[in-house]
Amino acid sequence: MALFNKVKERFRKVTNRAEGEAFDQSPEMKLVTLLLTSFAQDQFYRSANHSFKELIALVEKVDPLFAAKAAIFARKEYGMRSITHVLAANLAVYSAGADWNKRFYEAVIARPDDMLEIMACYYASKGKKLPNAMRKGFAKAFDKFDAYQLGKYRGENKVVKLVDVVNLVHPKPTKKNAKALRELVKGELRAKDTWQMKLTQAGQLATNVTEKKEMKRQAWGALLTSGKLGYFALLRNLRNILQEAPELAPQVFERLINEKAIRRSKVFPFRYVTAIEAIKEISSEGYNKNRLFEALNKALEISLANIPIFEGKTLVVLDDSGSMTSTRLRDMVNKTPLFIGALFAAALYKSNDADLMCFSNDARYVHLNAGDSLQGIQEKLVKDARAAGTNFNAIFQTANKKYDRIIILSDMQGWIGGGAPTKTFKEYRQKYGVNPYIFSFDLTGYGSLQFPDNKVFAVAGFSEKVFDMMRLLESDKQALVNEVKAVEF
Repeated sequence: MALFNKVKERFRKVTNRAEGEAFDQSPEMKLVTLLLTSFAQDQFYRSANHSFKELIALVEKVDPLFAAKAAIFARKEYGMRSITHVLAANLAVYSAGADWNKRFYEAVIARPDDMLEIMACYYASKGKKLPNAMRKGFAKAFDKFDAYQLGKYRGENKVVKLVDVVNLVHPKPTKKNAKALRELVKGELRAKDTWQMKLTQAGQLATNVTEKKEMKRQAWGALLTSGKLGYFALLRNLRNILQEAPELAPQVFERLINEKAIRRSKVFPFRYVTAIEAIKEISSEGYNKNRLFEALNKALEISLANIPIFEGKTLVVLDDSGSMTSTRLRDMVNKTPLFIGALFAAALYKSNDADLMCFSNDARYVHLNAGDSLQGIQEKLVKDARAAGTNFNAIFQTANKKYDRIIILSDMQGWIGGGAPTKTFKEYRQKYGVNPYIFSFDLTGYGSLQFPDNKVFAVAGFSEKVFDMMRLLESDKQALVNEVKAVEF
């Protein structure tokens, strides 16, 4: 989602995490940026726990109602889970006595297990007595769920289980969940008709390893044949299917390249890259691994149609500095800011006939074959990364033509050449007589800005909604503010 910086005078100069000049965002902007970019993992300049601490500190600085709306927005529109659980747990203190807090704890729940996570977080930081508003909101939230959902998210292996929530908040049974609630309390509720349950049952009923393998193979076959395994689930479980039922590979390949399924599910390109990374090291016994890669790459290219085409000429700029190429969790290479940024850059480059530039200590245009696969372009950008300093000024010193928009993919930690490129950006506009839109993707949510200007948007979040919002921002500068404030609960 996007963060619009309306009035230039609102931004004060600060020192960013790389000790360079930057501009501070308002607490509200920082809060939403963090909500939409935090995946509860360590980053180069900040650990996951530090992200949570920053979030809690920001809650103290904003209107609690704004924070509540932002949490609902991030959970419902972007599917952000852990970071919204932390916010919801801590918001209890700041919303005490508000006439909306009970409704908030009902509205922020999208799945039954959201309640388990929020409660566990609250217990860990605030103690064992749950606030009345949270208890009443959770009790009402049960109205949303039927037996299928309650059975699926029982949380039997968790510290806080769904039955614990029921016993504490005493939800009023409805027609669709009364029987399930009774069975849950008695310990008799089981998940029904889910593909996860079918696989679990296969493992539980087997008497030996060989029988377990055969039953899982049959379960995968039944799921693929019945169509009960959705497209996202297919991608997430690709490795398991091919290892446990390699003979199903032809069916898998056919489903992977189903254009209607790809368009209908709005699969984003990074899903395929993640799947490719997951299967690179597994055995190819029983199926043709080359055909699998061929199918995944074909599906990936089809998914580019989900990215909108922007009018005019676009420059895509990728930050390949040192902080973009490193994470504290070294084994999560596919989660580095550079990995994500390079994928976005490749997708925009191919889908929008854009110019491509990379920058570190300096900036340079990158000329690649747009006919190459998206993954091939992404891998080359990662491989050729300079991994040096971060010089935002170099972008506008190197840009050599008029652009309608410039999309910058970075962690916003500039420090070379004076840091913030306000002067060089102004000189670029004067030299070419242009005033382009700048979409500045903050890939880490560190919070500071490089561009305080009325046609510059600090963008956060990763889904197909980002591109739709970019188009909206070019006509509605208050898009984020309007979106968050419009949240009703």
